[in-house]
Amino acid sequence: MKLKLIPLILASSILLPGCFEEKAKDAATPAAPTVSKEDAVASVNGTYISKKTLETLEKEIAERSQGQTFPKEQLLEELIQRELLIQQAVQKQLDKSPEVIERMATVRNSLLSQAALQDYLKANPVTDEEIKAEYDSKMANMGSEYKARHILVKTEDEAKKLIAELEKGGDFTALAKKHSIDPMGSEGGDLGWFTADRMVPPFSEAVVALENGKFSKQPVQTQFGWHVILREESRALTPPPFDSVKEQIRPMLQRQKAQAMIENLRKNAKVEVLLPPTPPKQEEAQPAAPAPAAEPAATEPASAAPNADVKPAEPATTAK
Repeated sequence: MKLKLIPLILASSILLPGCFEEKAKDAATPAAPTVSKEDAVASVNGTYISKKTLETLEKEIAERSQGQTFPKEQLLEELIQRELLIQQAVQKQLDKSPEVIERMATVRNSLLSQAALQDYLKANPVTDEEIKAEYDSKMANMGSEYKARHILVKTEDEAKKLIAELEKGGDFTALAKKHSIDPMGSEGGDLGWFTADRMVPPFSEAVVALENGKFSKQPVQTQFGWHVILREESRALTPPPFDSVKEQIRPMLQRQKAQAMIENLRKNAKVEVLLPPTPPKQEEAQPAAPAPAAEPAATEPASAAPNADVKPAEPATTAK
């Protein structure tokens, strides 16, 4: 039966140690351990492919394909074809070409740097106590979320007139439907539930400062126009259970430990940067562009497009 090959022969950089395991000595790297026939799964022109190499490939494939497995025969055929290509390259002395030697050295250096980090993290693992402390710290500062409506108009005078109508008992929803230039005006200015960081700063500061059921007594200006804001409700955010986020916190703490280790190495090393500094770019004078028309989208963060017509979804982790 002809086996369909896994398309990794030319693309699997993470398995390069297997590719070079019998040939690395020519690139000034330590020779790989000799493979005996008893520890081999195949022989290609007298060169043995070890059981460990097959196991490593099987593990890496499972990790990269999110648990998908392949028959051992298929994986072994992959290794056999790789070995044939390696032998062909060595026969043509491609392993002695400056380009290949340089690339193999790059791979070696990459693997060694990863090994150094892994060795450090193995000796200094992230503990459950550290994860719990990080969880408690983050959850303690989760803050609140708010439910609000707003009316967006182009001028401060328009906003002041609306505030005057509201003080006389005007209906906020009706006024939003009639006057707001925001896409949510047709919904009475309803913004749903949101956290303060989802708003542009002047808007979020105004919402936080209001009491539930109160509207802003002064117009709030943002880059989108002038707002009148009604804060309807607020509630404390409910943190997710510790066990559900524990394994999401661990990699972050591992990165922090690795970065601290690297910074310590750099601090105690003698480093001389020989690359000349990049000269600053000369900014060419650009004609002034006309100011864009005010577009409603107070719920968008400062970096988002101001005309997004999407009502924010309620966060999954909030209390109902």
